[in-house]
Amino acid sequence: MGQPSREGTARPLAQIARTFAGRLFEGLVVVWLLATLVFFAMRLLPGDPAALVLGDQATEADLAALRSRLGLDAPIHVQYAHFLRGLVTLDLGESLRRPGTTAAARVGLALGPTAALAGVAVVLGAMLGVGGAILGAGPWLGRRRAWVDRVATALAATPLLALAPVVTFVLVIRLRVIPLPGDPEAGAAGLLFASALLSLPLAAQVARIGRAALAEVAKAQYLTVAKAKGGSDGRVYWLHALPAASGPILTVVGTQLGALLGGAVVLERLFDRPGLGTLILDAYASRDLPVLQAAVIASGALFVLAQQVASASHAAIDPRARGAKGAA
Repeated sequence: MGQPSREGTARPLAQIARTFAGRLFEGLVVVWLLATLVFFAMRLLPGDPAALVLGDQATEADLAALRSRLGLDAPIHVQYAHFLRGLVTLDLGESLRRPGTTAAARVGLALGPTAALAGVAVVLGAMLGVGGAILGAGPWLGRRRAWVDRVATALAATPLLALAPVVTFVLVIRLRVIPLPGDPEAGAAGLLFASALLSLPLAAQVARIGRAALAEVAKAQYLTVAKAKGGSDGRVYWLHALPAASGPILTVVGTQLGALLGGAVVLERLFDRPGLGTLILDAYASRDLPVLQAAVIASGALFVLAQQVASASHAAIDPRARGAKGAA
């Protein structure tokens, strides 16, 4: 009796492991394609990259020295082979504006703050959105639950670039209840405030889509059975309805990650916080091509990784997604 139970438990775990491995492989392929696109965009677009960095007043000797330093004087296939080797070993060249510092080192320093900002924003956005979805779909608010959808729609329609300065002015400048997120002494409070601002559009989308998904799931017969067995409304929604509606919610989270990372760039510049967004803009302004190339690839890799994790989590939570993937 015990052995079939262990086998029955091991089979879903093996399917989940294969799902995660497959998503990881797909993510690596996408990152390779993105890196290849960045590589050729930097080299095949009109203009001389060396002249772009040094300016029109540079001598031919200076241009030749920089081309040699960047490896631009080699055939394109040799450059690409060198680029792939550097991509695997995380050696994408040395910063032109900070000699002695590698591009990977500068990206590594910026990656942590951006990952922290985006990661906390995803958690807050998902929690607020799921809470709003349950309030909007459940029976607790009565007719007032329509306001949940109205507030979510208003937040989803308001650009972050317009919302963030207004909220910051009110809470930071006028009321002074929150430290300025760009202040080095703000610490965790600054990170939490910036992440909360970044999470609002995501929370609005999750609340709207999640409410619709829960309203559809609420018609299922097994929820009526769960209530008939004495389950409270909260228990029924959290333990039965929410897992069944997780597919649309995780899909929204995955599709909104690009906008979330773009919002992180806006907030990093608005609050003068370190991160990938600030690094990309600074590298572009200073024509630091190795750092710009490495930062763009890292941003894309972060986005792809987050999307693959969301997709694999959906498959782990909802067995129907694993079945659809296997059938495909």
